[in-house]
Amino acid sequence: MTNEALIQAVSQFMQELLNGDTDYFLVEVRIKPTNNFKVFLDADSGVSIARCISINRALYKKIEEAGWFPEGDFSLEVSSPGLDEPLKMWRQYKKNIGRTVEVVLPDSTRLSGVLQTVTEDGIVVEETKGKNKKKEVIAHSLLFDNIKQTKIQVVF
Repeated sequence: MTNEALIQAVSQFMQELLNGDTDYFLVEVRIKPTNNFKVFLDADSGVSIARCISINRALYKKIEEAGWFPEGDFSLEVSSPGLDEPLKMWRQYKKNIGRTVEVVLPDSTRLSGVLQTVTEDGIVVEETKGKNKKKEVIAHSLLFDNIKQTKIQVVF
């Protein structure tokens, strides 16, 4: 099987496992050359370790039963995307309203600000420039088609 076919099949298994669960959703499936499957899940209310473990066990069993790797030479990781992964889905944007994000535009321009609004076709990021009396707040309306990447920023 090709990697694309494996990703499609694992995605289908995940849809079956998440059937009826309206909180959790599949973000991405990746396969490394060493047959290491990485499955990224997210949830509107946050991802629990216990849920990742139970999904990992059920998915591992489904992959074994499919017989793709008769020697058992594959590994599986199920986790949330984490802060180092860019946002990929509308639901991820929606759940992160109010957080600071860095948006990279197609021309590699970087924009940092607070994610204010998420619509069906874009977002509004509020950027603050300057301090005190010179403080200026700029609301940037960005279409998803004009966003190369968006990452959550940790602010201390």
